[in-house]
Amino acid sequence: MKTLSMNQLPSRKKNRLENINYTENGVYFITICSKDKKCIFSKVYPAANDALAPEIKLSSIGRILNNAVNDIENHYENVSLVNYVIMPNHIHLLISIEDVGGRIISAPTVVGSLKRIVSRRAGFSIWQKGFYDHVVRDIDDLQIKRDYIEGNPAQWLLKKDEYCGK
Repeated sequence: MKTLSMNQLPSRKKNRLENINYTENGVYFITICSKDKKCIFSKVYPAANDALAPEIKLSSIGRILNNAVNDIENHYENVSLVNYVIMPNHIHLLISIEDVGGRIISAPTVVGSLKRIVSRRAGFSIWQKGFYDHVVRDIDDLQIKRDYIEGNPAQWLLKKDEYCGK
């Protein structure tokens, strides 16, 4: 077996953008996945008719996650929950951070806290390392992210076998 020296190891992609201050006023689209993409948060069921959105039924861990997400605004005075969806193996969040003259909290801090709280309440570590984020640039970008969140359950039903980990 070939071993690599430290200077031969592949460089890891940085999780955060270098030129972004994640405490600045703005809206952040965040995706956090379960460890090994295991489907532990919810199940998505087709709607009774085509005019309705698919139904999401939360598992016990999904309910823990839902409670923690809805409690974000109680912990951080400068963070507002804009929208979210809890999928079987991930969550999409839109949060707004606004400087209100108090202690400034960053988007990564909110995510880290959420992950710790949910894992502690669940009794085991449930998250993959890191998370995906996107800084919302304007009102059109915000609408695209809202539409993505709203449409994610329907997309799940189309491709669910591709999304679940083993």
